[in-house]
Order: sequence, then C-alpha cells, then structure tokens
Amino acid sequence: MAQITRYPFIRHLRADASSHVQQYRKGQRARSGKGLSFWFAPAGTSLSEIPMDDRVLPFLLKAQTADYQDLTVQGSIVWRVTDAETLGDRVDFTLDPNSGLLLGQPIDQINDLIGGQGRRLISAYVNQNDIRQILKSGVGPVQIALREGFASMSAMTDMGVEIVSVGVDDISPSSELARALQAPTFESLQQQADEATFSRRALAVEKERAIAENELSTRIELETQRKQLIAREDENARSKAEAEAAAMKIDAEAEAERIRTVDQAKADMEKERMAVYADLPPNVLFAMAAQEFAGKLQTIDNLTVTPDMLSGVMAQMKSVISPAVVTD
Repeated sequence: MAQITRYPFIRHLRADASSHVQQYRKGQRARSGKGLSFWFAPAGTSLSEIPMDDRVLPFLLKAQTADYQDLTVQGSIVWRVTDAETLGDRVDFTLDPNSGLLLGQPIDQINDLIGGQGRRLISAYVNQNDIRQILKSGVGPVQIALREGFASMSAMTDMGVEIVSVGVDDISPSSELARALQAPTFESLQQQADEATFSRRALAVEKERAIAENELSTRIELETQRKQLIAREDENARSKAEAEAAAMKIDAEAEAERIRTVDQAKADMEKERMAVYADLPPNVLFAMAAQEFAGKLQTIDNLTVTPDMLSGVMAQMKSVISPAVVTD
C-alpha cells in the first residue's frame, strides 16, 4: 500500500517496490512505474496502485459428475500482473489521494474473474467423467485440465494477468457417497479379515489335531511297550516256572529212581531170603514161623491144644530131632 504524506497544498507519495503506481493529470498518464516516490498536488491528480507480487486464490467448489454425483474440489490458483498499465485500464485501482487506500475492491474483482474461469474448467472436466473414474485418477487429471484451460484462455493475457500455477489439493465425494463407495472395500477387507481369522482358527485346529495325534501315538507306543513288557515278564515267569518244574521233575525222577533202587534192593534181598527159605524143610519153616509169631505175640490169654494139633507137632519135632541124631 502506498504511503501518502500530507502537507499544506501538497502531498508526497512513496510506493512499495512491488507496487506499480500511475499518476494522471488532466486525464493523461504523467507517471507510471514500480516503487515510485514523488510530490503531487491533490487538485487535478488521479492516482492508481497495482500490486505486482504473486497472489494466491484458494478455491473450494462443488461439481457434479457424469453419473450425477456431487464432488468437492479444493485447491488454489496463483496469479500475478504482467502488464500493469493494461490491467489499470481494465480494472479500477484508484487511490484516495489523502489516505493512500484503494477506493474499490479491484483484487476481489480479479479473483472473482479467475475463480469463475477455474470453476467452469473444473466443472467441464468433472461433468465428462463418472465418480469412480475421477476418484481413481485422483487430483492429477483435474489439475492438468485446469492448467491447460487457463493456458488456452486469452482473456487473462488480454487483461495483463498471468496464471502462475494451479494446484488441486483434494477431491472428495459427499459423506453419503463416501460411505457407499467405502462399503465394498470395507466388506472386502472384512471378508479378508474373516478369512484370516478362519485360517488362523483352522491352523490352530490343525495344530491341536496334530498334538492330539502325537499324544495318541505316544500313548499307543507306550501301551505297545507296556504290552511287550508284560509279555516279556510273562515269558520270563513261564520260563522260570518251566525251569522250576523241570528241576522238580528232575528231583522227583531222582527220588523215584532212589526209591526204585531201594525197593529193588529190598526185593532182591527178599528174593534171596525167600530162596534160602525155599531150600528149608517145611517143618523148619513152620518152626521159624512159630518162633517169629511167638516173638511178636505179647500175651496169650487162652491156648487150646487138640490131640490132632499135638500129634502133628510131635510128628514134626520127631522129624527134626531124628536127622540130628543120625548125623551125630
């Protein structure tokens, strides 16, 4: 903003280096340039100040896609003055000679003009494409369409204005449309999450099954080993029993053999004894039997002797005694 110092009947103006100042006297341009400083008489003088620095115009506009969906496009346009005198002739930048302030709103007028052109360019691009294509492509195509549209537009150049750069920061659908568009992706992600959960559970079940099978195999192996141990113990017990039975059999056979030997010896002795008795006369045998009977007899309560018995005994005694006498 230009600084104007007031003095009686005269004024002094000092402009910034980024401002282009023009002085008109009697309808003619007397001075024109950047960063001027001069004295002037307020009567009959008209002043204008045109900023020459870059100006940023942010924008936020709504447009409708080819499939009738609302989008919000946010970005900014940077512009600057390239021909101050031409712009000064097209737009009113008149200064108050007393305060140095602009009498109008020329910057807002230029911003409205540039913003309107940008709105038309963006709407033209958005109206030709559907919502999914625009959101999938992102801000790049919109930014290119805006830049190329301004480059092909002579209205800005004719005014002495240049579009330095354009930028599109965000393209967003309405909240309802955003939720609708997010639904398939959300469902897909949810399905993937469910599948991951199912796979994790299936893996856990598989691991549990493997652990159970391992435990069962271990139990089977232990049971098999236990059965083998029992069978081995039974076999050892059977072998021990067989060995004991064999030993007992051997002892029994030995004892039986001993008994047979003793009995055979007794039988042989009895046989020999009987053979000796076989050669003795009957009366001797009778006497010996009577003697053995008498030796075993404890008491005799009654004895009955008949004549027949007595005669028989006498006859036997006679037969015994007679051979003995003859022999002497």
